Amino acid sequence: MDHSAHSEHSVSTPMDHTEQGMNHAEHMSAMNDDVAGAEAVLTLYRDALTSRDAEAMAALFAEESFVYENGKAEGSFTHYMEHHLGPELDAITSFTFGEPTLAVTRMGHMAYGRETYTYRIELADGRVIDREGVATSVLAHDADGWKIVQYHSSSRAPRNN
Repeated sequence: MDHSAHSEHSVSTPMDHTEQGMNHAEHMSAMNDDVAGAEAVLTLYRDALTSRDAEAMAALFAEESFVYENGKAEGSFTHYMEHHLGPELDAITSFTFGEPTLAVTRMGHMAYGRETYTYRIELADGRVIDREGVATSVLAHDADGWKIVQYHSSSRAPRNN
């Protein structure tokens, strides 16, 4: 048996991964850049709350969404707007946020957000509500862009510690 012929067949040519690596890196870079789109949706939601713009808020949520607030399952955003937030908006004369933080992490066609903030609500009857709040959100990306599919917020009276 001619061993030199056999050894030629077992020699493998190193694969050139450079092109694949660049494509993957470019793809990852494009995905990371698009985190800005998910961040923008969450910022737009906060802005729509302060301006009490129900239509703008609704446009940011997926049709089949889930909202949780202060230990209560509110259902879809549409249900939440009709049965909870909508009636509250009518009684609010001022809604402001302070010290907002926002971090978004993307995982493929999904992203999750983490927020902290303070807010102040002034009501038509003269009451003022000051709170510290947190929110977590899950967003999905499709042909229409980013939409919130799940949003969970909670708040408490400000504490010194």
